Amino acid sequence: MLMKELQHLNKYFFRYKWHLIAGFVFVALSNYFRVLQPQAIRQALDLVFENIKIYRLYDGFAAQEHMFNEIGRSLLFFAILVLILALIMGIFMYYMRQTIIVMSRLIEYDLRKEVFIHYEELHLGFFRKNMTGDLMARITEDVNKVRMYLGPAILYGINLFTLFFMVIYSMFAVNAELSWYCLMPLPLLSLSIYFVSSVIHKKSTIIQQQLAKLNSIAQEVFNGIRVIKSYTQEKAMDAYFAEECEEYKDKSLTLARINALFFPLMLLIIGASTIITIYFGGVQVYKGNITPGNIAEFVIYVNMLTWPVTSIGWIASIIQQAEASQKRINEFLQEKPDILSTTDEKVPIKGEIEFRNVSFTYPDSGIEALKNCSFKLTVGDKMAIIGKTGAGKTTIADLLLRMYDPTDGVILLDGKDLRAYNLQHLRQRIGYIPQDVFLFSDTIQNNITFGLDQPNSSDRDAQYYARKAAVYEDIMDLPEGFNTRVGERGVTLSGGQKQRVSMARAFMKDPDIFILDDCLSAVDTSTEKQILEYFNEMLTNHTTLVITHRIYSFLQFDKIIVLDQGSIVEEGLHSDLIAQKGFYAKMYERQQLREQESEKF
Repeated sequence: MLMKELQHLNKYFFRYKWHLIAGFVFVALSNYFRVLQPQAIRQALDLVFENIKIYRLYDGFAAQEHMFNEIGRSLLFFAILVLILALIMGIFMYYMRQTIIVMSRLIEYDLRKEVFIHYEELHLGFFRKNMTGDLMARITEDVNKVRMYLGPAILYGINLFTLFFMVIYSMFAVNAELSWYCLMPLPLLSLSIYFVSSVIHKKSTIIQQQLAKLNSIAQEVFNGIRVIKSYTQEKAMDAYFAEECEEYKDKSLTLARINALFFPLMLLIIGASTIITIYFGGVQVYKGNITPGNIAEFVIYVNMLTWPVTSIGWIASIIQQAEASQKRINEFLQEKPDILSTTDEKVPIKGEIEFRNVSFTYPDSGIEALKNCSFKLTVGDKMAIIGKTGAGKTTIADLLLRMYDPTDGVILLDGKDLRAYNLQHLRQRIGYIPQDVFLFSDTIQNNITFGLDQPNSSDRDAQYYARKAAVYEDIMDLPEGFNTRVGERGVTLSGGQKQRVSMARAFMKDPDIFILDDCLSAVDTSTEKQILEYFNEMLTNHTTLVITHRIYSFLQFDKIIVLDQGSIVEEGLHSDLIAQKGFYAKMYERQQLREQESEKF
């Protein structure tokens, strides 16, 4: 179906229908006053031609000077009339851009916001199988190409429609035969421009792909600059980048050569149309069918039609690109989130958790992360989840946060199916400290207060929670303290500092449930002990899951489970698991030996 993908935009056209209708009216009025200008010029030239012979008849008489002044005044009148018509046309052109182009910007804003909000609603599996660069391209480059259809393409399409019919009507009203001759080269112009535009579009796509490759190489080099320098591979990377740049240059030069044909081709066909107009117009003047002023009028009409007719190919190319871009956007907009909130009711959460025969397989990879796992925590219990990498520890956190739903089994919260809770409220009442810490490119203050609904109006003190996360002193040593910007992904902070800021962020939410996913892996031993002492205070009366590779003797756990390949292989208290002499006991023994060795040094 023609423009099937672009039909998604119809709802926006309806939303901004008055912009579109007003724009159509302003374009029509602007073209109406534009078409009147050649007619005024024709009348002025005819006035000169009609009076020139009479003027010469009065050669040597005083009346000749009077007639000259009359002709001059008449020409001045027509000159002022043309300027007034041009001014009125310009005013309507201003308003047509204030309606249609503004409409395109408003729809661009709405569309980009729609895509962004939809991204936020999609499940984690979507982001696991799609590249971040592709997500960014669809919300930036693809939306920009769609905006070109919404603004310039529609504007020039309306302009072509209205001006074409007004000019054609005016031309045929004067002389039909001459009109056919004048219009003869214009279809050739449109087809030529369409062909050249298609070639340019294909070449531009290839160049954009090569440019994207250059950007990716540069980004990878800058991100891995430490590795490149440590392995002294600067020259090798320079050569690789130069080779790709050379390919980009060659492709760009090919496009430049094609572009070089564009304007000469357009001028050639316009010139041919003008010559045809003058020649056949002269014949019609000789026959007495038209006046000399009509030739000038037709030449102006032909030049008026040049851009609208030329723009047919350009508009077609824009629509093709917009159709392709909107198709890419629609592919993601048609993705449905797997995790949906089933209620708007925000039920208070106490913190009793039960996993009942829970199994989970990642939908994108097919990896079975959990197998028939069952455990129960009462309100305020603290449980440690221990296991090797890939054992399924983080999957338990993801399921409790409803980033995914179990493949089999059920998760109960306060005796109620987890899926029966309002999704936003559920996540708001869980304080999650992920293993892969992410900080926003903002101030430390705003990163700590990020989890609050109204961070600026909160009576909670970010400094208090920073102390509880043992990061207050580090923050105060920074140039601007809590107002220091941490850079992209918190790059200006150390790994341990980022983890502790993340802890302060979770503490400040004052949630009902805490999930700590290996959150002390980048913290030194002395700071770890300080934080664990705070943990006993902060986690009191809060149901807590601690996912870890270490055994924390400072924390008293009500339950410890050991995962292996997605199954719970050991379960109990610390003393019980030591007595079993299984995986947990061996892990504890190795940790004790490492701590003894470190104390020697």
